[in-house]
Amino acid sequence: MSILFRLAILIATAAAVATPSLAADPDWNTVGNALGKAGSSQPGGVYRVGLPRTDLKVSLDGVALKPGFALGGWVAFEPMGDQAMLMGDIVLTQDEVNPVMKKLEDGGIEVTALHNHLLRAEPMTLFMHVFAQGDPVTIATALHAALALSKTPLENTPPAQATTQQIDFDTAAVDQAVGYKGKANGGVYQFSIPRAEPIKEDGMVVPEAMGSAIAINFQPTGGGKAAITGDFVLAATEVNPVIKAMQDNGIEITALHSHMLNEEPRMFFMHFWANDAAQKLAKGLRAALDNVAVKKS
Repeated sequence: MSILFRLAILIATAAAVATPSLAADPDWNTVGNALGKAGSSQPGGVYRVGLPRTDLKVSLDGVALKPGFALGGWVAFEPMGDQAMLMGDIVLTQDEVNPVMKKLEDGGIEVTALHNHLLRAEPMTLFMHVFAQGDPVTIATALHAALALSKTPLENTPPAQATTQQIDFDTAAVDQAVGYKGKANGGVYQFSIPRAEPIKEDGMVVPEAMGSAIAINFQPTGGGKAAITGDFVLAATEVNPVIKAMQDNGIEITALHSHMLNEEPRMFFMHFWANDAAQKLAKGLRAALDNVAVKKS
């Protein structure tokens, strides 16, 4: 065997060793089956499963809250090769909190926050944020075991019949006032507004679908009015200017807290509530957004 031929074999062998095969993304169908509910693929390769508390009847100041307005729990998986990072926000009643929390911890899923989003809501609901890294099927199985200790609906419901839930305020005027385009979803008009800079958790970028964007929801309450809620994602220096802008425009601050433990840069999440003329509230929200580093629409 010639020296050149031997050299070629050595080079090919070294290249094969130095270049491992790329791991495939997780099988999301298997993950959905383990969780007990299917999700959908989102931008950035994220697999997100909605967990709205459609079983609960919650009201605030006489307004019956739609599940997609203020009771919309979710979990999302971001691929890391054949592994995944999980983040989520689970909606629980008070008596469900501790059994679910213990089961999550037993299953290797971290609890990163527990708090209210609204004030005066009856019955009171709490929001538990979760985090995990590892095999996504194992994580989904542990999530299912924890959620089974609550009454969170896990069945996949068939698409609703063609009954359009009316948005009875001027959405174009609200879009113009907010400065972004919203979308109707289950009788709620929703905005998702990304921050200008990326947010990372344990070195991985947290996509919009995993809770890094500002969320604003409008629920019509009749006569051109709407209730609003959601959460602003804020840097420390933005918190008090946003509080002032909200309060100056008749919007109540209902919670201020963290959702994650190791994010960079450090972020704070501000929840809010008001029920008034939709365009008036949209202008107030725009005044608050003017104090936040957000992506231009």
